[in-house]
Amino acid sequence: MQEWANQLCENRQFGSKMTDSKYFTTTKKGEIFELKAELNSDKKEKKKEAVKKVIASMTVGKDVSALFPDVVNCMQTDNLELKKLVYLYLMNYAKSQPDMAIMAVNTFVKDCEDPNPLIRALAVRTMGCIRVDKITEYLCEPLRKCLKDEDPYVRKTAAVCVAKLHDINAQLVEDQGFLDTLKDLISDSNPMVVANAVAALSEIAESHPNSNLLDLNPQTINKLLTALNECTEWGQIFILDCLANYTPRDDRESQSICERVTPRLSHANSAVVLSAVKVLMKFMEMLPKDLDYYGTLLKKLAPPLVTLLSAEPELQYVALRNINLIVQRRPEILKHEMKVFFVKYNDPIYVKLEKLDIMIRLASQANIAQVLAELKEYATEVDVDFVRKAVRAIGRCAIKVEQSAERCVSTLLDLIQTKVNYVVQEAIVVIKDIFRKYPNKYESVIATLCENLDSLDEPEARAAMIWIVGEYAERIDNADELLESFLEGFHDESTQVQLQLLTAIVKLFLKKPTETQELVQQVLSLATQDSDNPDLRDRGYIYWRLLSTDPVAAKEVVLAEKPLISEETDLIEPTLLEELICHIGTLASVYHKPPSAFVEGSRGVQHKRLAGSSGSGESVESPDTGSAAGVSEAPPAVIPSQGDLLGDLLNLDLTPTTTGPPPPASTGMQMGAMDLLGGGLDSLMGDESEPPPIPLRTDTPQSPQLPHQSPSPPDYSPTELGGDLGGSPAMGAPFGAPPATMPASFNAPVSGGLDDLFDLAGGVGMPMGAYNPPKTLWLPAMKAKGLEISGTFVRRAGVIQMEMTLNNKAMSVMSDFAIQFNRNSFGLAPAGPLQILTPLSPNQSIEAALPLSTVGPVMKMEPLNNLQVAVKNNIDVFYFSCQYPISMLFVEDGKMERQVFLATWKDIPNDNESQFQIKDCHLNSDAASNKLQGSNIFTIAKRTVEGQDMLYQSMKLTNGIWVLAELRVQMGNPNYTISLKCRAPEVSQCVFQNYEMVLKN
Repeated sequence: MQEWANQLCENRQFGSKMTDSKYFTTTKKGEIFELKAELNSDKKEKKKEAVKKVIASMTVGKDVSALFPDVVNCMQTDNLELKKLVYLYLMNYAKSQPDMAIMAVNTFVKDCEDPNPLIRALAVRTMGCIRVDKITEYLCEPLRKCLKDEDPYVRKTAAVCVAKLHDINAQLVEDQGFLDTLKDLISDSNPMVVANAVAALSEIAESHPNSNLLDLNPQTINKLLTALNECTEWGQIFILDCLANYTPRDDRESQSICERVTPRLSHANSAVVLSAVKVLMKFMEMLPKDLDYYGTLLKKLAPPLVTLLSAEPELQYVALRNINLIVQRRPEILKHEMKVFFVKYNDPIYVKLEKLDIMIRLASQANIAQVLAELKEYATEVDVDFVRKAVRAIGRCAIKVEQSAERCVSTLLDLIQTKVNYVVQEAIVVIKDIFRKYPNKYESVIATLCENLDSLDEPEARAAMIWIVGEYAERIDNADELLESFLEGFHDESTQVQLQLLTAIVKLFLKKPTETQELVQQVLSLATQDSDNPDLRDRGYIYWRLLSTDPVAAKEVVLAEKPLISEETDLIEPTLLEELICHIGTLASVYHKPPSAFVEGSRGVQHKRLAGSSGSGESVESPDTGSAAGVSEAPPAVIPSQGDLLGDLLNLDLTPTTTGPPPPASTGMQMGAMDLLGGGLDSLMGDESEPPPIPLRTDTPQSPQLPHQSPSPPDYSPTELGGDLGGSPAMGAPFGAPPATMPASFNAPVSGGLDDLFDLAGGVGMPMGAYNPPKTLWLPAMKAKGLEISGTFVRRAGVIQMEMTLNNKAMSVMSDFAIQFNRNSFGLAPAGPLQILTPLSPNQSIEAALPLSTVGPVMKMEPLNNLQVAVKNNIDVFYFSCQYPISMLFVEDGKMERQVFLATWKDIPNDNESQFQIKDCHLNSDAASNKLQGSNIFTIAKRTVEGQDMLYQSMKLTNGIWVLAELRVQMGNPNYTISLKCRAPEVSQCVFQNYEMVLKN
């Protein structure tokens, strides 16, 4: 019965309609043998069915590589479908069967000369996809022919194949002259060939940023613009992306390109629209603002952006993220389009939140009434996240548009009356910001806020309320009772609330000392003795010390006038914004991060900048608020947002400093510098506004005394202040001071292990002079209104100098130069003013040497040796960043005693060891040692094991951190191996780069 049923099923299957799904349903044993037989069948149809089964098995993950020779035999066919299937199989298995893949080469070469252009293109495409070196050699001739094929379809396929081949073997492509042929294809008569040639050259140029492959000139640009009109949509995107990398010679050329790109704005494909917007945004920088065409272009940019918002939600989101960038750069484009950003009831939450952001950016005196009415409506929605953001938006509008502040505050008070918990809490947070923006204006609402004290359960809202009570304690009769109520559950509060409560009670004490003495003692005791949070403890001790030594100074510090808060705390910093504008329409514009931040192993991600941008912080305010004041005018003090790396630079006082020697390092600053590496880089990311910790004196023998110490403060035992402060004495004391004497434990003889390394003489020849890198271009004239700065860093006789050449390429005289650095990883700062005593005339250049100190403020940079600089002259303020070689920070007393080296090497955890390869270095060990000693990298010992020289070296950074190295040099081998050990492994990469630079130059 069962057999009969099976047979019936088989018959039914056999008689059913033939579909490709049947290839995936077979579960027979011995299937490979059957397929083998079918593949060698004489019947073409049977052969094709067999290849389909093989591809189906391959697709579901079965290993059918054993059929390789049989499948390859099927290549000899005129049937295009069968040939495609065989090529698909080849691409999949060629890498695992390279020797077998060679069998297919003859067929490939033959197919490249087939009369059918589809087969010629298929053959060259497949050969490019087979990443096997042996096949690559045979690909050259067929590819050369296909690049000059009469059929454009074959030429466009061959163009992409060059990029694939370059990825496999770049040298081969260059030697065979394919890159020149590819450049010639840009002049091809067929627009799709041009587009693919541009795409291939762009791809190759990205992996080799310095190759200058896409040598764009007006003639080439003209050819690309001609091809643009006739390309497919993806071809247009390739060409537009290429155009975006071109820098026009003048505003006339810029206008001409804009006029020819503008029709792309009406394309149906949103990717083409965004690519066109990118080109126009970039070239607009070159156009004078008073030009009629400039205004026309602004008007033309708005409709396509608005149209993108009628697509499906996912596309809307991408469009909104891009619009967010555009609005920050040029708010005038969409200033009349506020209504399209109003939220619809059926928008997904991610679209709603993005629209809210843009609404605030476009808010101005002209449309604020409309915006507020919308936001009030949103605050009554059911979506909690959206409501929270809407309430915050009302506060941001109040801060941005001063005329609307009163209306915003009354709207917030109405929302507080709703008694909806999360609405009340968000409202209190934003009202705190409004108080800071407009002091002594809206304090009448404090009574209403205090009524809602009991309902606050979120840390941010509680902290905001405590700040309000502390700041306006003199106006609140029962301020002490309110703060005491928070104090009852002090240890259960979050750190944010605890810190705010500590500060608020100290403020209250300074305003009402007689009534609150007990309260302040209670909070200081809780913060310093009962808390294990170092931030809270440090702040508590600072207040305690201030109050006990100088109450007048305490009053000046704690009750000092607060700086105004800025209106746009979430603006992207200008240099990053410029780069993101150059990446409109890509993932970078959605993430709001540069490609290097999320593309792993990005071989040569280039940092792009806008063409005519001067870096002068062009007005990004709403046009209705009038033109922004220039940077040279004194702006109101603003607190930069926490994530803003250039925030400090944008608000620097760039008046020349008084001449004189650099001030001695204060203990606080030394501690700040040591924090950078003594305990990892964590502390840098904390609250920068807090003062540095109080210098402490401990009686443990390992903790060296600090130089320049102030009269001894009261003794605190280490346990009282949080126990061991970490850091090995040999690696620099925890507070950055060099040890006065080496601790006993390091001078004691160390037995076993590495002892025998150091039984050799330590003489390693005379040192050579230090290597100083050549000057590089730091600030191009195009970005600095004609000022060009190139420079380098040198260390001479223990003094670090920044040597610069300033070149005036503008038409006007430049004078009044000043310079300032942002906070950086090692506290580098100018030790005096920039000495340029005579005005710089047009086409004149001048050399300047700026001595640097290492006692400036510290903040971790990425990379560690990055330095952000602001230069001011009579024209404007300009910003640039450069990287200094870390050897500038290697001090002259960096040679460690041998026994100390031994003990320290053992003491540093193995996890902190990094190993690197220095390739193509043809020095022997003595020459290398002498060269390195010129850069204060000292060889402590050398030994030879089996023809390999091992150099043991030490170097010490200006902040007291030691780096230990083992350099292995094999006779006749140009590749060195270096192992680095350091308490702060973050430094190792920079030190390795320095080794490479010194040894190879």
